[in-house]
Order: sequence, then structure tokens, then C-alpha cells
Amino acid sequence: MSTDPVLFDTPKPIASETFTDPDLAIARLEEIYDLHTAHLRDRFDALLKGHPPIGRVRATYPEIRFTTTSYAKIDSRLAYGHVSGPGSYATTVTQPSLFRSYLKEQIKLLVRNHGLPVTVGPSNLPIPLHFAFPNGVHVEGQLAERIERPLRDMFDVPDLAVTDDAIVNGTFEPAPGEPMPLAPFTAPRVDYSLFRLSHYTATSAEHFQNFVLFTNYQFYIDEFCVRARKLMAEGGHGYEAFVEPGNVITPAGSTEPVGGIAPPRLPQMPAYHLKFAGNAGLTMINIGVGPSNAKTITDHVAVLRPHAWLMLGHCAGLRNTQALGDYVLAHGYVREDHVLDADLPTWIPIPPLAEVQIALEDAVEAVTGLEGYDLKRIMRTGTVATIDNRNWELRDHREPVQRFSQSRAIALDMESATIAANGFRFRVPYGTLLCVSDKPLHGELKLPGMASDFYRRQVGQHLEIGIRAMEMLREMAPERLHSRKLRSFTETAFQ
Repeated sequence: MSTDPVLFDTPKPIASETFTDPDLAIARLEEIYDLHTAHLRDRFDALLKGHPPIGRVRATYPEIRFTTTSYAKIDSRLAYGHVSGPGSYATTVTQPSLFRSYLKEQIKLLVRNHGLPVTVGPSNLPIPLHFAFPNGVHVEGQLAERIERPLRDMFDVPDLAVTDDAIVNGTFEPAPGEPMPLAPFTAPRVDYSLFRLSHYTATSAEHFQNFVLFTNYQFYIDEFCVRARKLMAEGGHGYEAFVEPGNVITPAGSTEPVGGIAPPRLPQMPAYHLKFAGNAGLTMINIGVGPSNAKTITDHVAVLRPHAWLMLGHCAGLRNTQALGDYVLAHGYVREDHVLDADLPTWIPIPPLAEVQIALEDAVEAVTGLEGYDLKRIMRTGTVATIDNRNWELRDHREPVQRFSQSRAIALDMESATIAANGFRFRVPYGTLLCVSDKPLHGELKLPGMASDFYRRQVGQHLEIGIRAMEMLREMAPERLHSRKLRSFTETAFQ
């Protein structure tokens, strides 16, 4: 076995420096990130041209570090923006330009609340070669016939050991001498999700907005597109642009796209973005059917740290007093989706969030014109049961029906509890407003002819309610929306 020391080809050194100005701190993060990713791209380009590196190429993510020795009490009303006690805290950062607004707020709050600076410098965490290309490059494909040495002998590649959810799951334990986490995700975990978002939605992460609508039907997407294009043609009404899969951009004041190329076929979970200043607009994603898709997309959207997400979809009404087209506002969930059992055990309650619940109820009132006792004619608040078996009706359903009755469930679907539970897990405010499209326990199955009439009648109103609710939440102060209800005993300072 060789004992020769490994030679590392690294970028020129940049010293760590303390900052109290968030803009200067972010500028240093950008400087480090740009220098280090450019180093990897340059060496990779040289390799493709027949000039393999001498030694192992390594570049590292920039890092924000914060240290305090004080037990000084912070405003107890705050949900984030402070650390829980003395110690050293750190987080690695990727694509700081993409996260500029988020980073600026987090650093500003941390410095203000503790009266201490942050330190910015290179970390010891390697940047995988694959993540040095923001627009995505199939690295192995380019190298397959050009080199003899394995890629991982020359460059760092993605490492699952630092690409997990231990921090947000509350299972992370720092090694002796290692700092405690300052943010909920490591840089490689964020990079991984940014690449997956582009793959699943066919839109770049830069277009995602802070208020996200999920749906399980293309009908809602079609209606969203009609409304968005009309807004753009009329000047935007405050919105700046509409972005469709393929990063097809229609700016406010235009009736035709000015950039992007529509994909030949839609991706698995296409996303559409109605952009507003400060990323405060609306993103809508058709997640398709089932809890697996619901978990997959929310796992990745979560790294963008949105301010809220809502599920707008269809459900089976479980009560005979419900009518097709009635609304269900979830205030609790029966979780039989099973996809999150390992990360968030089912004994953990998923509470309703007052701010989101009130916004949804107010939006239903505003759009339907009903209020108070009259609103009960078309909307019920109660438990939604989410299951992973779409054809549950085809087995002996006496046992599940008994359980649903015991849980006081009023509706059944396949996505809502997953989206709410992942919102709880990732500290993203969540909510659910469903529309009854069938009543299988009462002889009203979802059949093609009935469904078409139902969709035409209800989709527009349901979507308008969801948009109105999100616009109400947008007017709310972030510190009120991101309340303490989603925080555990020990939390990261960054939201």
C-alpha cells in the first residue's frame, strides 16, 4: 500500500473575515463560491482537452460561522434569527446569489439579535464536481470515452454522508469539536435538491416563488395558466412575469414568451411560476397522484425555504351530508401514506396553523360571498385521511371505514397529509383546502362524464380561493407566519 501523501490542487487561499453588514458577508460568500467552482470547471475542461490534473482537485464550499459565549436572553417571541445558547455554529452555503434575499435576512437578524458578527470563509467540505455546474452537466457522459482513470480518483463526487436530513429531522449530533448547525440543510443537500427540482419540474430554481400551490390535477394548472397569461397581457397587476416548463418566460405587458424553449414533453411534475418582486409570487406544481410524488417534490422545494405551501386538490367526501363541489379545510390528518414514517413517526401530531387556516377561510368567504353559518353549507373543517392505496374501495373496506369514522375523518385523498407532514418537518407553514369530487361510500363514484361537469364548474373557483389565500399570507410579516409552533427544543438560527 502506498504511503505517499495526496497532492491537492486547490484554489488560491481566501482568509476568513468577520462581518456585521449582511451585504458584505454575502459578497464574500459569492467571491469564495465563484472562485472555487470555477477552479473545478477549469480543471475539468483541461481534462476533457487531454490534460489530466496533477494530484487531486479539491475546492470547498464557503461557510458562515457564528460564535457566542453569552446566555443573553433573546426576544422570546422570535421563532428564528437567534441561537439557543453559547457555542460555535456553522453552515456551508451554495449558490449564494440564488439565496441572496434569504441569506441577507438571516444574517441581519442573527447580528442584530446577538450584537455579534458572523465569520465568512472557505469550509472544509468539498464541492462535488457535479455541483460545480449550476445549469447541469452530465459529467460521466462527457468523460466516458476520454479518460482511463476513474473520475473519483481526481475529483470529489457527491457523498450521501453529508447529503441527508439529519438536521431537520432532529437526529444530527455534532462530533467533538464540530460546530452546531446554523441552518437546516448542508450545502450538498441543497445542491442535490436544486438539481432534482430542475429535473422534475423543467424550470430553474431561480424562478420558484415563496408561496407554493400543489395540485393533483392538470385542470388546475390549465386554469392557472389561463389566469397568468391574462394577467401578463393586462400588464401584470403587480406580477412581473409568468414562467412555464422549459423556462419559457412571458413578461408583464406581453402576450408572447420572450425566452426559453418548451420541452417536447412535460416533466413528471411540471411547475409554473407567477413571479412577484422579492420572489413573493406564486409557484404551482402538478404533483400527480400519490404520496410518493408528494414527498419527493416537497423534499426538494423545502431547500428554497418558502414562506408557505398549500394543497389544492380533489378528495372523496366521507359524509353523506357533503355534496360534490363542497370544500374541506383540513385541521388534522390521518397519516396512512407511510412514505414519511421513518422521518416523522405517525405518533407525531400535525397541528393546524392558525395563520394559514384563517387565510383559507377568509378566502373562501371572499370568493363565494358566504360567511358565518351560511359558509357551513359548502365547507367543512375536519380531519383528512391520506392513504397510499388508490383502489381501497375494491377490498373489504369495513375495517378502514371504521377507522376513518373513529378518526372523525370527513375526506380521503392520497397527498394532503404528506404535504402537511413535510411542511411540519421542514418548518414550512402548510395548509390544505380540498374539493369533494366523489362520495364512494354513498354510491357516487368518480366517473368520466360526471367528473367533466364537476371540473368545469369548480376548478376556477377553487383555484381563485387558493390564490387569494396566498396573497393574504404574502401581506403577513414573515416573523408572524413563521411562528414558534413549528420549532423544536433545539433549532437552527436560520429559518
